[in-house]
Amino acid sequence: MVHVLSSRTLLRPTDPERSRAFYGTQLGLEVSREFGTGPERGTVYFLGGGFLEVSGRSTEPPAPGLRLWLQVADAAAAHEELAARGVHVLRPPQREPWGLIEMWIADPDGVEICVVQVPDDHPLRYRPGI
Repeated sequence: MVHVLSSRTLLRPTDPERSRAFYGTQLGLEVSREFGTGPERGTVYFLGGGFLEVSGRSTEPPAPGLRLWLQVADAAAAHEELAARGVHVLRPPQREPWGLIEMWIADPDGVEICVVQVPDDHPLRYRPGI
């Protein structure tokens, strides 16, 4: 088995500056590191337990099946904050049949992002023996 030390999602946007403005300013993700120079430089954002790297450029938007899942403490508060920052909300927060509270937004290239809250009573919060 391969021993994975770290991981990140790599995103090659059609307009890197526009995507950096979205992830850094509108979503407010903190920068882990930056590398290179010019418009296609790399920016790595903290993404909870992982990282999102926005670097390079693509002539086409990312694959239509690509989705990001971002867990937050309060989906309603995230909705207010992101809407105030001009983020395009595809669907406001609502409780799903599986018990999670999900809101859907999209980045400038149409990558759908699920902003999810795990309620206190959800099985994902269950820790056996704790």
